[in-house]
Amino acid sequence: MATALITGAAARLGRAIAEELHRDHNIVVHYRHSQQAAEALVRELNGRRADSAQAVQSNLESADDCEKLAHAALACFGELTVLVNNASAFYPTPIGSADEQQWGELIGSNLKAPFFLSQALVPALKKQQGCIVNLADIHAEKPMPAHTIYCAAKAGLVMMSKSLARELAPDVRVNAVAPGAILWPEQENEGYNKEQILGRIPMQRSGDPTDIARTVRFLATDAPYITGQVIAVDGGRSLNI
Repeated sequence: MATALITGAAARLGRAIAEELHRDHNIVVHYRHSQQAAEALVRELNGRRADSAQAVQSNLESADDCEKLAHAALACFGELTVLVNNASAFYPTPIGSADEQQWGELIGSNLKAPFFLSQALVPALKKQQGCIVNLADIHAEKPMPAHTIYCAAKAGLVMMSKSLARELAPDVRVNAVAPGAILWPEQENEGYNKEQILGRIPMQRSGDPTDIARTVRFLATDAPYITGQVIAVDGGRSLNI
């Protein structure tokens, strides 16, 4: 059975993706700090199909961390077919108050870690003719107020997806999914006004994590001739940003 590694899989979009891919994949659940949630998800998935999920911890702060996570993930089931780079830090960094620590965290989680984890897993993915799916953002193209560093990091992730798609073809496909209004931030952030955002969405509603999960599944399992693409899952919101 194919195996998928999803970073930041303990909750929110990562959890939805893990549950969706679990239908026909073994799942490696990566977490940073959410050990209890990750282990609970693994128990749930193993309850559905025995010995089909394992959890691995990594802070993903350095290239060495990514290398160690790659080895740990491969040790779980002996191979890897799908890498989903989902883990992401997100918060505002208004000009005048942003600092280097915030730069390091936002660029690190959204761009540096996906690159070095992908690099570490390319040999394994090539063996399986596998794929990488990166979780980007519609704000990689249209900036969000006061989120310059985050938006720049996601823009970098989009270009990384396209560049790797070209470099790794034909052995490994690389695509990205750009969510719109799916899950609101856990803390209220400057630049987020729910009523205004919903008013600009042609579909007139927010999306659901399963919308993202099903799109990831499509790219991972049902799109053998698609690479280097970014699919916006936003109810048409990017038309009206």
